[in-house]
Amino acid sequence: MATKTDQNPAASSGQPAPGNTKPWGGVFDGDTAPLVEKFSESVSYDCRLYTQDVRGSIAHARMLASTGVLTDGEAEQIVAGLEDIQREIAAGTFLFRQDLEDVHMNIERALVERIGDVGRKLHTGRSRNDQVSTDFRLWIREGIDRAERLLGDLQRAFVGRCEADASVILPGYTHLQRAQPVLANHYWLAYCEKFQRDRDRLADCRRRVNQLPLGTAALAGTTMDIDRQHVADALEFEGLVANSLDSSSDRDFAIEYAFALTLVAEHLSTLAEEWILWSTVEFNFIKLPQAYCTGSSIMPQKINPDVMELIRGKTARVVGNLQSLLVLIKGLPLAYNRDLQEDKQRVFDSADTVEACLQLASEVVAGAELQVENINARLERGYLDATTLMEHLIKLGVPQRTAHEIIGNLVATAMKQDVPLAELTLEEFQAAHASLDESVYQVLGVKQAIAAFKSVGSTAPERVAEQVTLWRKRLKT
Repeated sequence: MATKTDQNPAASSGQPAPGNTKPWGGVFDGDTAPLVEKFSESVSYDCRLYTQDVRGSIAHARMLASTGVLTDGEAEQIVAGLEDIQREIAAGTFLFRQDLEDVHMNIERALVERIGDVGRKLHTGRSRNDQVSTDFRLWIREGIDRAERLLGDLQRAFVGRCEADASVILPGYTHLQRAQPVLANHYWLAYCEKFQRDRDRLADCRRRVNQLPLGTAALAGTTMDIDRQHVADALEFEGLVANSLDSSSDRDFAIEYAFALTLVAEHLSTLAEEWILWSTVEFNFIKLPQAYCTGSSIMPQKINPDVMELIRGKTARVVGNLQSLLVLIKGLPLAYNRDLQEDKQRVFDSADTVEACLQLASEVVAGAELQVENINARLERGYLDATTLMEHLIKLGVPQRTAHEIIGNLVATAMKQDVPLAELTLEEFQAAHASLDESVYQVLGVKQAIAAFKSVGSTAPERVAEQVTLWRKRLKT
């Protein structure tokens, strides 16, 4: 959106503007200090709410007409004026004035200038307190829907890899040490699960966002004969905020949205960290698409995973925004306090940052290539089959703790010889425990270890194949 902003002309000269332009100026006998105007304005960033502000005002005007507060003709005059203003803002030809403080008063003043005193009737039965809360809820609702779509795109990018990567086995890690073998598709679907929980959280948050505050006015409601449900229906809100004091002071919905975005960012950061490691020469598990990497100004050989590093780094901003919001509300009494003006920049930044990260992550995931030959060359290192061997021994009647100790000793023997478990002799296995026979070799080696898994949710090939099918169905891929 292209916007124009202009300071109060007197502000740059250090002199008060002639005449009080404030909607609340009647009780004041002088003008606002220029420094205060600059310090307290929010239009430089809340102008992003113009679409929501116009939409809310149109619904409010038509409701006032339906209850007889306005005539139908007056309401349509207001609607036409607001739509004209919206077109100007979208075209970048509307001049936002700093001395009018915020997006709401800029639009209202422009409306009055266009249609005269009829425009002054629009604010009947509402306050800027419930107006901004309505606009912000509408904006966040749209933000939730955008994030949900982008998360779905990222899930589809992971599921889209599953056909080509179906036979690839990766070393799974705990403590960044090799632990057990897992199918690559099991890895991809693990991220699908994380991002699905993010989608579920956003959907749940949307229910609480989608409650209409408009009509609760400043803090106590209004004596005007208004119909809040009429507005809720027009703006597609699921219900009405029930308490006017709560409505005026509430920013739970914004903080919950910021929290949900923070978890999205944290999950993206986990992916970024993993793939940054995997793309190193030391791991060499994955090749990132060069279009999403950058080079070095001094070292000509470098292909740096800068996009993934920035996704990891930008998570810090999103976490910081959430913390700022939590601190912002910690000591506020009921009802509205001007501190709440500080919420929007934090939420806008988190939404912009997470949406950009999601778009890029989808492209990187879709375009990355597993380095299968290199993965396979080192797959038998790290004794990934040790736990499978332990469970084989348990099936022969040995208690788990005893089996754990026996296999630990066998791993130590193999480490001393610098060989995998599968290369130990039958005599060495039987020396560890008499019940071990030739069947031990049926569970050794990563491929046979993978084939031995059975439990629901495991990396068992048939279980993973079932999950891939379910995810394709769920995501309609």
